[in-house]
Amino acid sequence: MYEKVCIPDIFGINVFNDAMMREHLPKPVYQELKKTIERGEVLNSSLADIIANAMKDWAVERGATHYTHWFQPMTGITAEKHDAFLAPPTGGKAIMEFSGKELIKGESDASSFPSGGLRATFEARGYTAWDCTSPAFLREDAAGITLYIPTAFCSYTGEALDKKTPLLRSMEAVSNQAMRILRLFGNTTAKKINVYSGAEQEYFLIDRELYKKRKDLIFTGRTLFGAPPPKGQELDDHYFGSIKERIACFMHELNVELWKLGVSAKTQHNEVAPAQHELAPIFDDCNRATDHNQLIMEAMKRIASHHGLACLLHEKPFQGVNGSGKHNNWSLGTDDGQNLLDPGKTPHENAQFLVFLTAIIKGVDEYADILRATAATPGNDHRLGSQEAPPAVISIFLGDQLVDIFDQIEHGEATSSIQGGRMRVGVNTLPDLKRDATDRNRTSPFAFTGNKFEFRMPPSSGSISGPNFVLNTIVADVLKEFADELENAEDFNAAVHNLIRDTYIAHKRIIFDGNGYSKEWVEEAQRRGLPNITNMVDAIPALVTEKSVRLFERHHVLNRLELNSRAEINYEAYTKQINIEAKTMIDIASKQIRPAAVKYAGEVAQSLVAIESTGADASVEKELLQEINENIKNFHECLKNLEEVTEQANLLQGSSYSRAVFYRDYVFEAMNALREPADRLEMLVDEDIWPFPTYGELLYNI
Repeated sequence: MYEKVCIPDIFGINVFNDAMMREHLPKPVYQELKKTIERGEVLNSSLADIIANAMKDWAVERGATHYTHWFQPMTGITAEKHDAFLAPPTGGKAIMEFSGKELIKGESDASSFPSGGLRATFEARGYTAWDCTSPAFLREDAAGITLYIPTAFCSYTGEALDKKTPLLRSMEAVSNQAMRILRLFGNTTAKKINVYSGAEQEYFLIDRELYKKRKDLIFTGRTLFGAPPPKGQELDDHYFGSIKERIACFMHELNVELWKLGVSAKTQHNEVAPAQHELAPIFDDCNRATDHNQLIMEAMKRIASHHGLACLLHEKPFQGVNGSGKHNNWSLGTDDGQNLLDPGKTPHENAQFLVFLTAIIKGVDEYADILRATAATPGNDHRLGSQEAPPAVISIFLGDQLVDIFDQIEHGEATSSIQGGRMRVGVNTLPDLKRDATDRNRTSPFAFTGNKFEFRMPPSSGSISGPNFVLNTIVADVLKEFADELENAEDFNAAVHNLIRDTYIAHKRIIFDGNGYSKEWVEEAQRRGLPNITNMVDAIPALVTEKSVRLFERHHVLNRLELNSRAEINYEAYTKQINIEAKTMIDIASKQIRPAAVKYAGEVAQSLVAIESTGADASVEKELLQEINENIKNFHECLKNLEEVTEQANLLQGSSYSRAVFYRDYVFEAMNALREPADRLEMLVDEDIWPFPTYGELLYNI
């Protein structure tokens, strides 16, 4: 059964956090490091040796033997190289050392990670740089105990090769511009704006032995074949349902490990689809939240194996049932404790809140295509606009209260705010409930949820760095524009009112509170001029438009070369993923499905002959055999077509964009065509002959 856990006793015990720094560092060194972490001041490099030695002593006391610079290259996952603390022995005795130089800088082969042309194969040098704003931590696994040091990763010539660097740059950019707005509203105490994030992580858990029998899950993360089970999610009985014992054991171990790492895992529950679940942490600094989400995904996959399970993070591992996303909750706050997106009890009187809100509305409207690109992955192409996922059209949900306030401002002055009141349940023994001022909208891609925005588009398998650094940058850009205007205003209050009104009128086309799943909304969005980007290949070009380049260069987040490299990396990721899926389909179809179908057809044919020899009616067997053979023929033709177009794609010359288009328009479509007769054959062939576990077994055998 479960070990007894006291959360306060274990929370953060594997983290070199503020308490550990205060305990292990000399007071002057601790204070200087805190200034860097909290205010962004440059750290005196002469203190690095002292910090490194203290960090090493703490880690070794806990049993650590190695350290690693932990970074997030453009693969979308993390990378690490372990080095022992062991120094050259003296007199045969081991010496444990860790220098300031080793703490601050590491070196890796930059050409071996995706660089999008920034680094040639022969140009190998890349640097990892210590990010002191995200605390070092210890990880316990089969390799022992290792000190992990969060780092940024850049090329020899200084370009960002990772997910962390643009995020850190964007956090500085939005802080700088938001501080200008705060000063105009008379705030003299805040010194920095913090970006906060919390990523709700959805995932599937299936039996590991069944997982091992599915080549498609092993190689691609999703099922490339599979007929619907008799029961799916239509009864809504899995959502928030009782958590099965085996899953609860997994969740318990996962929570304990995350709590030790200082990850504030709070909410866990069954999601909509069978075998689907969700974990949600408490809000945190955006940089740490991004690191924590990577730790969450890694821990999920590792700990699942301890319980005979496999964790699937793909956005659509099973066709026809709920897909998995990563709802990214985002907000801004001051270092003196003020949430800039908290409307208060009377938001119509909260001009500061309305300025920040209109800045976000304008930013999302003007740069919707770039924001959409941050949610573009091959896996997310299967999810967006289906089941629970938001549509591919980006819109903003504000709710009745805020829309009413903006309507008042548009036509004059805002004099009131809709209040929620109380709700009578109708049972005397139950308390009256406080009603929120507005309902929620689960179909909205970008929804205001009381004191933050929830961006529901990001893929479950991806880093939240992309959505967050784009959000930070587009909001910083609009705040800069607002500050430039308001700082020169003769009548500040009148200028604020006009700014809010004019901005809302110019960008209210992005506001939509209705059903985002409806066909009518797609048609309405087109009339409003909102982009409807339905696939990854069409989303990528937004990264390298002149508008995008000017935006990111203006705030020193990414330059033209870095943006071009990211576009190239994304095109390559798409073509490589679809190519792997196509080759996996060919392998499964040729070696498993076709032999099984032919074998079963032979058995039916033998039965037909035997029945006819007795003079009995064999019409059923004839009909079955004919249906099987028709599907085998169709299957074989579709398989040959997929083989041909995949070979053409592999030989294709030209730009990365043109190759991605070919994979999307021909290879991917050929894959869809092959799946149809394969799934029909699954329903015809004897289940004892069918070569791999079905959806019913995968989703319900826990």
